[in-house]
Amino acid sequence: MILMLVTVNKHLVTWQQLVDYACTPEEVQQHFQSCGAVNRVTIRTDKYNRPTGYAYVEFLEIEAVQKALHINESELRGRQLKVTAKRTNVPGMRKVMRVRRPIRFRPYY
Repeated sequence: MILMLVTVNKHLVTWQQLVDYACTPEEVQQHFQSCGAVNRVTIRTDKYNRPTGYAYVEFLEIEAVQKALHINESELRGRQLKVTAKRTNVPGMRKVMRVRRPIRFRPYY
């Protein structure tokens, strides 16, 4: 999968899932060129520099993002894409109340 990561403007970025592993950023850019001007395409890779199947596409206009969301479930290299808007992390959302288990007495441990 290919991941495109853009941190410039959160409203101009879309997130693609299920992108073909052999797909290049140029192919993804050509696929989304009909939506509007593409500023940047970033492909996410794992620690061994292999594509993970996720991609970020950054557009120059907000209208292009809306058009990109309409081509959800389109096909690229025979695989159906899942296109969503990039979400932003909200500080404090991950905090989970952890319940600590009581420490048992282990006399022979």
